[in-house]
Formats: sequence, C-alpha cells, structure tokens
Amino acid sequence: MECAAKGGQRRCSGSANRRCGGCGTVFYCSVSHQTSHWGVHKEECGRLKQQMSSMLLLNDFPFTFSREATHQVCEKVETRCSFLEKQGIHRVGLWICECRCGDSINLSDHIRSDNAWSLSNKLCPCKGPLCILNKQLTSWNDYYEWRDIPLHSPVALLLHWPLTIYQSIQLALSKQLISETTDELARNGTLPTCCIWRVACFTSCSPTVRVHIDFVGPGIPHDRNGERTTLCSYAHCTEVDCRCKSSKSEFISPITVTLHSGFYHDRYTQLTKEFIPDLIIAPNAGIAAYKTWLPTIELIKEIEIPAIFSDYCEEACHLAVNCISSVTGCPPIIPIQLNPFRQPLAVEDTALTLPCYSNCFLFGI
Repeated sequence: MECAAKGGQRRCSGSANRRCGGCGTVFYCSVSHQTSHWGVHKEECGRLKQQMSSMLLLNDFPFTFSREATHQVCEKVETRCSFLEKQGIHRVGLWICECRCGDSINLSDHIRSDNAWSLSNKLCPCKGPLCILNKQLTSWNDYYEWRDIPLHSPVALLLHWPLTIYQSIQLALSKQLISETTDELARNGTLPTCCIWRVACFTSCSPTVRVHIDFVGPGIPHDRNGERTTLCSYAHCTEVDCRCKSSKSEFISPITVTLHSGFYHDRYTQLTKEFIPDLIIAPNAGIAAYKTWLPTIELIKEIEIPAIFSDYCEEACHLAVNCISSVTGCPPIIPIQLNPFRQPLAVEDTALTLPCYSNCFLFGI
C-alpha cells in the first residue's frame, strides 16, 4: 500500500501501515501524514466507508470457487495465477490474459488455438444454446442455467466481457436510449484487443439482430488498425468429437468486429464513414485517471449518442461521474449500479482496500 498523502510537502517516513479508522480503505506512513491529509480525505471518508459496507454484496457469487476467487485473493492467500493454476487453465487458450504473467506471451498463438477454451464441452459454451432465450438475463445463475453449465465451471471469468456488453444494452433499452426494433446494432467499445475472441464465445440473445462492434483504443497495435473479423463460430472445447468442431456450429447471426488503433475522439470521423454507432460502451474506463478522456467526453456530448461506462469499483465510477458532469453539466442518465455480470475474480494489489472486480459497476450518459 502507498501512503495516501504521498506527493505532499513532506516525504513519507516509511511503510504505509497506518489505516484510516473511519473508512478503513486508505493507509498512511505516519500520524503526521494522516493528520495533514485529513483536509483532503474527510470529504471521501464517509463515502468510502459506505462502499466498504457493501463488500459482502460485491463478493457474492454463486460459484463453487467463489471464496477462493474473492476473499482469498483479497487476503493474498491466493493469487490470480495460483487460482487459475488450480482450475487447470493457467497460461492457456483464452485464459492467457487473466494474469500478469500473460503480458510477455504471444497472445494470438494461444487465443486462436483449436481448443481455445481449454475445457471440456460440459464446462463451456462451445456451441449454440439448447433453446432461444425467452427472458432477460439478470444474473450469472440465469446465464449458467440457460447454457446448461455447472457452477464449478470458470467460464464466467471470461464471459464477463460479452455479458457486460449485454447488460449495457439492456440498460440502454430500459431508458429508451436505443430502439428495440432495430435490425442492426453498431457498438463502439474500448475493449482490449484480445476480447474479440471472448465475444465469439457469446451468442446474441436477439438472433435477428445484426451486430457490428468497433474496438477502439491506444492499446490496439498500429499494424492491426482496420483489421476486420467476422465471428461466425464459437471458441472450441477440448473434446475431439464435439459438435463445435463441425462447420455447422455457427452463430445464428454473425458478429462483425473491426479494430481501430488510437483514441476514440481521434478516430470518430473514420469510424462513422460506415456505421453510425447506436451505443458507445467503455469497459473499465478509468475516466478520472486519464486526461485523454476529456475530448472523448466532449465529443460524446456533442454527438448525443448514449454511452455506458464501467469501472473496477464504485469509487472509480463516482469520480468518473464528477468528471463527466463537469463537462456535460448533467448527472448520469443511468445511475451508478452494480453489474450482475462483473468478473468473479478479485483484482490484486489495488490502490484502496475496496473490493475491485473487472466491470464491477456501470453507469450511463
């Protein structure tokens, strides 16, 4: 932990092991630093305390591995790597991006492998659903039941990406920000490049809707700018004779994905030559942490296209809403709320002791 008063007028005197007795989320290196920082911290202390009181709710998942993936990671009994190792999915297939040691590995070699799930067909959605979805998904239980997947399967660790897209669309529909009758849905997102294969694991819950997704972000390599992929089959399981290996295992309606290197506000003119987006989705946005978001927020205000944002914790969303409101002059249309499809694996080494999960909270403008 870093001292919350780090960067002030005086240097830190040692390790930050003195916790705030009010919120319990920030630490200090000394009494003097804690005292000097109170003028800043007092405005957020009560809010952080309230967020900490929701820890049990945030850690509440239906999976058999939930305690290992939440409490034990937060308490440093487990790491993300050790948890994945126990599941038999560490550094293989689609799982390569879920731990730090995957940073130095050629992602394409693993993600495009024949057995991208690295799981049996009983544990993963490697083929289409048994029935058309006739109700809105509202929880991981709903999704697992629909796809007939047992609750000891770790697939939710990957499917939080496409299901966060699904949840974002449902929120936009509930506020009538997009039309339910559209035959085509164009979405702009700032997801990591590797997520296009994760989206391929998910079938559209509205099979008559044609979906186009633009992935935009500075993390996309320049040599892949403009690359287009059509997702028309599911990622494969490890079973040799599974139907997912057949050419007949296809989406009811293909999804097209195009990659764009750079910031959204810089690429918008090029993006809209072919598709005008219905919805902008920015997962784990970090709006308050990056100044480069300012011109993008100004653009979103100008073009009046609905946007859904997510972040790792409620506090990050709160700070983001303040930043956005200072530009737009308006509160969010969709208030900050817990994402039922947040990733059920805690983030390690966070700046605060707040429980953090990928795509944990959502809000929209």
